Amino acid sequence: MDSKIIEIAENGLYLTIEITAEQDVRLLHFGASPLEAGAIADKNKPGFRLLELQLSGEDRAEYHGRTHRASYPGLRMVYAGHSDTGNALGRKLELTLTDHITGIQAVQHFQFYKGVQIVRSWTVLKNAGEAEAAVEYISSFALTGVDKEGSGDRNDKIEVTLAHSGWQSELQWRTYRLPELGMSHLADRGSKRIAASNTGSWSAAELLPMAVLHNKESGTSLFWQIEHNGSWHWELTDQYDQLTLLASGPTEHDNHWWLKLAPGEEFTSVPVAVGAVQGGFQGAAEQLTAYRRMIRRPNEDNELLRIIFNDYMNCLWGSPTTEKLLPLIDAAADVGCEYFCIDAGWYAPGEWWDGVGQWEPSSERFPEGIKYVLDYIRSKGMIPGLWLELEVIGINSPKLAETDGSWFFMRHGKRVKDRSRYQLDYRSPKVIEHANGVIARLVEQYGVGYIKMDYNINAGIGTETDADSFGDGLLQHNRAYLAWLDSIFVRYPNLVIENCSSGGMRMDYAMLSRHSIQSTSDQEDYVQYAAIAAGSPAALTPEQSAVWSYPLREGDDEEVIFNMVNALLLRVHQSGHLAELEPRRRKLVKEALDYYKTIRSDIPHATPFWPLGLPDSGGEWVSLGLRRGERRYVAVWRIAGEAENVQLPIEELKGLEPAITCAYPQQHDLAWNWDKSAGVLTVVLPPGKTARLFEITS
Repeated sequence: MDSKIIEIAENGLYLTIEITAEQDVRLLHFGASPLEAGAIADKNKPGFRLLELQLSGEDRAEYHGRTHRASYPGLRMVYAGHSDTGNALGRKLELTLTDHITGIQAVQHFQFYKGVQIVRSWTVLKNAGEAEAAVEYISSFALTGVDKEGSGDRNDKIEVTLAHSGWQSELQWRTYRLPELGMSHLADRGSKRIAASNTGSWSAAELLPMAVLHNKESGTSLFWQIEHNGSWHWELTDQYDQLTLLASGPTEHDNHWWLKLAPGEEFTSVPVAVGAVQGGFQGAAEQLTAYRRMIRRPNEDNELLRIIFNDYMNCLWGSPTTEKLLPLIDAAADVGCEYFCIDAGWYAPGEWWDGVGQWEPSSERFPEGIKYVLDYIRSKGMIPGLWLELEVIGINSPKLAETDGSWFFMRHGKRVKDRSRYQLDYRSPKVIEHANGVIARLVEQYGVGYIKMDYNINAGIGTETDADSFGDGLLQHNRAYLAWLDSIFVRYPNLVIENCSSGGMRMDYAMLSRHSIQSTSDQEDYVQYAAIAAGSPAALTPEQSAVWSYPLREGDDEEVIFNMVNALLLRVHQSGHLAELEPRRRKLVKEALDYYKTIRSDIPHATPFWPLGLPDSGGEWVSLGLRRGERRYVAVWRIAGEAENVQLPIEELKGLEPAITCAYPQQHDLAWNWDKSAGVLTVVLPPGKTARLFEITS
């Protein structure tokens, strides 16, 4: 039998799959242009695996080191059929492979989405054999030859862009050549890999689960995001002198995940979205933005973009009382806020960190009852909100008297404890009952319309309860939590639940396909926040990106303006002691929010761009733009340095004479110049740490 080629051209994506005479299945190509003739030498084709699967007790091939390539029975699996169909989302390709020795079957799924150059990829394993199988690794997406376009060496032509993350230092975008990451192309295969991994219940504790790989010679980019709220792993390695991407959920060697699959049982891997474009990071960001809007739960919050006031950051710091809140509520309503969220501390008289869990209001903080304050918020035309951390119980919580060991993560027979909290296990019916009861009380009795759902611990590698491995328990819990969240949104479709994990420690599209809004950071310094805010639309849609704006008691006009510009192209998370600001500075807050209300209908349909490239937290200038049709909004921040002006290239406006205004503030004290021939806007900002927002209409 001759080999068979499956070629797919869909939405600007091109896939080439070969089924050899021996029934080997090879993914030869995934890209933004067709496979070039002769791009792959015949001797290298065996390395173009469709998937990798490693079972315990099976061999490994090649010189693999710690990589997940050359796995068994992955290398043994052969073609068992495929289907090419369509559904409401778009085209759907499924390829089935089987291993005749173990009986394991794997179905590789590629879901296309109409109008975007992205597929969602995952693998479903089924044990069709007679003996138990033990899974150490299964890829969700595997692609060899990501460097094959162009004749130059990968050391020179390939660069990878990652988003480093950390508490108060989220979204630190950096671009590297492969040798800068320690992977020099000196041999046709090696043990070195570039490995990006997260282990634990914070999915973005150190890196966001996404990356962009750009080929400078061909001008194309491959990009991916792992859509999971727990442990995940991807790696770049080489085989057959080709650069290979392997993306997955948790693995045994990297994340303590291991699974027993009994005869007849199935397992579905973590989904990975993968796309390709002609162009660089900008093109990848445009496709990801469109895709993220497609997969997100439909909700009015992402259309209305109501302004939230939250009393925590640089304000009440988790110690609200009726007396402190009433003037803040008046001030928030006066400047135009539409939600008022009472943050942490409402449920305890004093220090509350290790006692949380009952979520009953403190009578000492609210002598008239918390409903008095919530009703006052409503009387001012705002929707009331409360802070929760519903995935934990404090180690000194009175709620513990009502619990047993089945409620919690367990390791080595002990409850998992982190930062004086126990991790709840959302596979437990008792935990679900508890969580449902708290939400029902807040929504149905208190009339809360907004919940800031925080999560301030990392539960580590997982739990041993009813699990084959710690990582298996964590994965089951992750999925159970998502199912619970889905049930809450079905029950209360207009309830807004903010995704917060000490800021942005769980910034992933398992969570963000459900939540309408994401906390981007707990950063307390408004100047440091500028780069985080500007970089956020590369990781999530602008309308989901909540950014704090917190004018300081001691600040000046420029500090207020800078604070407000941080949030105006995203989702405004207003805070600060508004009631104590002098009238002129408070007027600047109101001016900004009034302007936001005139442009916010554009934000859910706009595409982000970066005139100065992705922001650098150590840079002197930062800029972020949003584009919708003929309108562009461009924020520019002066962070440091002596240069009084900056040049902002907007190449698509080259040769045009657009209308340019400084939209905020109206009294702007600056000059600008448009160079029509170069397509460059030169902006002169006042000295110091200053910012402005421009509106450009072409």
